[in-house]
Amino acid sequence: MGTSIGNVNWIEKNEMMDALLKQEDSLTTQLMEQGFEAEVMKIGSLKESFVLKVWNKSSKPDVSVQFRLLNVLFERGVSVSKPVGWGMNPNGEQVLLTTFDGTPVTSMNKKKMTDIAEILSSIHQTLVNEIGNLHLPKYDFIDYFFPGVCEHTDLHHALLSLVHSTPIKQERIIHGDFHLRNILEANGRYTVIDWTNGQLGDPRYDFAWSLVLQKIYFSERYAQVFRSAYLRDSDIQPKELEAFEALACLRWILLYRNGDIPKGSNAIKRVEGVIINNPFLKKVEFVL
Repeated sequence: MGTSIGNVNWIEKNEMMDALLKQEDSLTTQLMEQGFEAEVMKIGSLKESFVLKVWNKSSKPDVSVQFRLLNVLFERGVSVSKPVGWGMNPNGEQVLLTTFDGTPVTSMNKKKMTDIAEILSSIHQTLVNEIGNLHLPKYDFIDYFFPGVCEHTDLHHALLSLVHSTPIKQERIIHGDFHLRNILEANGRYTVIDWTNGQLGDPRYDFAWSLVLQKIYFSERYAQVFRSAYLRDSDIQPKELEAFEALACLRWILLYRNGDIPKGSNAIKRVEGVIINNPFLKKVEFVL
């Protein structure tokens, strides 16, 4: 990775960073599972561990927004990692250091899934006027979540029809990619990571994307537990949710065609099940 905390120009940091810099020579480093957007390293001190993320690939998000958003959410008790600092390394790449909060959720039970649904609900219920002068980005929904969709006539036509009939309301904080690989577990506590796509958006879409991913990669049974738990604190109407699940499914198909999403052994079969059971999609012909 070639980045140590000592050679980073830390633009914003807290007292934890100052303490770490004083003991840099004794810190341990370990490469972690790498993502599509950045390289990730675990940094350990004698007392605790941290995660160093370096955006040295094609993705160039505004990491300062991530740092400040994590600060705001952490201070309000939302289950996110505590941000320690962000800055630029000698290569001009953005860097973010946060606390290390466990490993991705693998095994599942009803209580875990309920807890995870309640975390997503708590994120969506955080009012924008509670985050002070932090100005979250607001993107064009189609351009951001469906880049290049106009090159796929079938998807584009279905997408425009859905957006026309179900207007997008970009008024709440959303994660943008809430799924089980972005949820860490340690000692019965869950932490939501990877806020690259954090923005002002529509929580109905954020929830539907997570729900559809669970149906495709996990199980229908636990997806329904997640659905029921989330909807206890939400006023999303059934028809609305069907429309947003359709949008999420269209996005999955687009990412699948572009090779930007894990396929999984039964993914296609499960996607076909989502399509057949969705009134907005079952009459549309797709080539998966």
